[in-house]
Parts: sequence; structure tokens; C-alpha cells
Amino acid sequence: MNDDQNTSPLALPVKAPVSRRSLLKATGVTLAGATPFFGPWAHNRVWAQAATPKPLTIGLTMDASGQYGASGGEERLGAMMAIKEYNDKGGVMGRRIEALHMDTETTPATGSRVAERMITRNEVAFMIGALHSGAANAISQVAQKYGCIFLNTNSSSPTEAGKDCHRTKFVWDGNGTNFAHAIVKNAIKVNGKNWVLLTNDYVWGRNTSNSTRAIVEANGGKIIEELLVPQNTRDFSSYLLKLQQLKPHAVATAIGGDDIKALRQQVVQLNMQKSMAWINNQQDWPDVYGLGAESIFGVFGTSWYYRLDLPGVKEFVAAYQKQYPGMAIKVPGNVYHNSYMATRELLRCVEEAGTTNNIAVIKKLEGRKMSARDRLQHYDAWIDPVTHQCQQTIYMASYNDQPAEKDDIFKILTWADPKDVVDQDAAKMCKLESYDATPSYQQ
Repeated sequence: MNDDQNTSPLALPVKAPVSRRSLLKATGVTLAGATPFFGPWAHNRVWAQAATPKPLTIGLTMDASGQYGASGGEERLGAMMAIKEYNDKGGVMGRRIEALHMDTETTPATGSRVAERMITRNEVAFMIGALHSGAANAISQVAQKYGCIFLNTNSSSPTEAGKDCHRTKFVWDGNGTNFAHAIVKNAIKVNGKNWVLLTNDYVWGRNTSNSTRAIVEANGGKIIEELLVPQNTRDFSSYLLKLQQLKPHAVATAIGGDDIKALRQQVVQLNMQKSMAWINNQQDWPDVYGLGAESIFGVFGTSWYYRLDLPGVKEFVAAYQKQYPGMAIKVPGNVYHNSYMATRELLRCVEEAGTTNNIAVIKKLEGRKMSARDRLQHYDAWIDPVTHQCQQTIYMASYNDQPAEKDDIFKILTWADPKDVVDQDAAKMCKLESYDATPSYQQ
């Protein structure tokens, strides 16, 4: 990562060109620059002696380019709104919050470099963000090495709260197993038993499809083929030809980001959305926003929707629109919601702990209960103390053919209580480091 970074306002439309090496600054929140290295556990003595407390710097490890660049933009907006709300009332423990963003580029290697730099050179207190599960895992390994708390806001491989869990990492999205539990059983009854898996060939895709396979087979279905799709695929013609030959009852996709946009458009071009059922494990809002009605086919999972008929949802949407007028994405989606809720809960825990000490804040997060009303969902949520995953309401949706307004493109079909879709395998696989084995970290 070069020291010379370009800057641009965070309130630009999500789809606006963004430098791969940029540091983004939001309205009302200043950007933390690089600081001399005092060691990850040391305090800047100049700030300690000053009348104004040293700002609390949070590292935003979010994609601005690559497969998940669009979602990375929404993720940043969510975190920044939570930060602004705290700064508007004086910050945390009298400390103003500054946000440092570096593009993780949808790659594990860049994620690792960004995390290392943020901790050792910029002395961030916490890190927030991730979409690509491989990048999230890489960031979390660096975070655990130093003891820095990392909130994985939006990557959803079952391994993130399973075999790749860490004491310092907290996973805020539903994972592939949660969504498969919510969707697969009913889809077999409605559509038939012969399924094909269409899988992005990296950690999230493979592990999500593994979970789908297990649940399909447990409910009497059969996986007749699995087609592995390299990341950044834009031509799906060979895969669609294979599907035409196989004639499955259902296609279960674990394809994300810009890849799913291309797939959806090409399925419609061949009119294949009508010849077989399409089950998308999870559909992120930025991946379909603006695609058009025909491309939003099939049944898919999500963790939140902006038109849920619940207290506080309208106010939350209004706050987004007031904070970010003129955005390409006019209303918040699940990616934004996850990032906002994670950031806000972290800051609440720091406030309650009265310290940024990692172990004290970790203990506030572990087992934390969050009301449905507070999270704008149908059921209460909690952070599993064994896996550090946020257990939350899981929604099933399809295209809305009777929209109340232009952006009302999802129809929420039903929702699942988090206790009914818990990933039991994650709890078996996760082995959190002990508190004693986790380095002390405080900024």
C-alpha cells in the first residue's frame, strides 16, 4: 500500500469511479492519516498530554474495487452513519471517532496488507468490514496476531464463524448454512428433488454449496452436478448450456457480487429463468439494484429489507436519505444494515466498558442480546459466545410484482427465527483462542 493516497468524498454515488488505493472521507467525519509507529499497544504521548483527547481511529477494511466494490461502498456508508451519530453527541468517552478506509480490493492478500498497516502504522483501535470471505479470514488472522477487534460485517462463508473463528473476530451477517436451512426444505417440496449447484470457486461459494448439498440430501433431494465458476466470470454461456442439458428441477447458486449480475442478465437472455427454479442462497441489495424486473427471478435469502413493516424502519431509511442525498442506491439494503448495526453495537460496548481494551470490549460483545425493535427485524438477535456470529432473523424473498414504489423490488415471502436456522456445525468447528492467548490491545 503506497503512502500517497488519493482522497474522495464518501458521499459520491456508489458506482462512481474510485481509486483502488483511495482513502475515503465521509461528511462530518475526518480522515485519520498515517501516524508515526509507536507500537500497537502504545499511546501517542503528545495526545495524552493535550487538552483534547486523542481521537479514536477505526479502520474500515472494505472493498472499493473488485467483485464486491459496489457492496463495499454501501458497507462504508453504514459504518460512517453510525460513527457520525456518535460524533454528533460527542464521540465515545469524550474521544472523537475518526475513520480510516483502505481498499481491500476483494482479495485476501490486499486484505492482509491493509490490516497489518492499519494496526502497526495507523494505530487503529478496531477494524470493521469485509465481503469476500477469503479476505475476511486474512484480515482476521492479522487482527488476532495483535489482539485488535475485527468486525466482519458482510462475508458469510460458514467457515468464518466455524473453523476460521477467532477470539477477536465477530461475524455480523447470516451465513450460507443459515440461509440454506431457511430456503432448501420448502424449495424441494415446491420444485422437485434434482438439483444442480452453481458455485463461485472460493471459500464462501464452496462452503455455502457444501451446506446446501447436505441440507438438500438430508431432505430427500439429490445433487446431480456441481459447476464451479471462477471469480470474476462474465461469460456464463458454457454453464448455462450445461444446465440446459441437465434439466434440473432447481439450480442453487452461490454466486456473488458482479458475477451474479452477469449471470442474472444472461439467464434472462436465454429465457432460462422459466425452465427451472433458481435458488440464490443470499442476495445482496447492491448486486440487483437497478438490474430491472426480469433479472430478479427466483427465490433468495436476505437479512433485512427497507420496507419491513416494523417500528423504526421508515426512520432508518429517512436517516440514510438525509445523510447521503443523491446516492445511486436510493434506499439502504442488507449490506448497509449489517455494517451500521455492527458499528453501532461496537461503539455501545466501548461506552459500556469505559475503555478500548480489547478483552473488556470482547466480553461485552460475547453473548450480547439485541432486541428485534432495536435491530429493525422480526426476532431478537444475539451474538453466539461460542462462534462470535450474530444470530439474527433470516428472510426469504422473491421479485415483487406489485411494488409500492420504484425501489420496492423485493417481496418478503416469510422469515425464520434465528434459533431455527443456527449453524450447528460452526459451533463444533470453532475453537476460539483463550483470553490469555490473545494479545492485549488498547488504543
